[in-house]
Amino acid sequence: MNNIGLLARIEAKPEHADDVARLLAEAVHLAEEEKRTLTWFAFREDATTFGVFDTFDSEDDRTAHLRGRIAAALMGATDTLLAAAPDIRPVDLLAVKLP
Repeated sequence: MNNIGLLARIEAKPEHADDVARLLAEAVHLAEEEKRTLTWFAFREDATTFGVFDTFDSEDDRTAHLRGRIAAALMGATDTLLAAAPDIRPVDLLAVKLP
């Protein structure tokens, strides 16, 4: 069961919000390549606030994801596209409903 996850909050600089939206939309291809990432969602809260939620089977899988290409792309965008470094938090899932 996918019982652990990550929740990331990403705040774009206003002039780069569309660039961040594009970066996240395109990152789904990287997520699809990560066999240890079970689910991956990118979302937009408002004009400049974005997020990512993903799930994993184990702590090792979660750690591998944090060392992967999506995290590297986000951290690489911090100085140019983001208002601050992404706020990435580990979460434990209490209940899950999937199709």
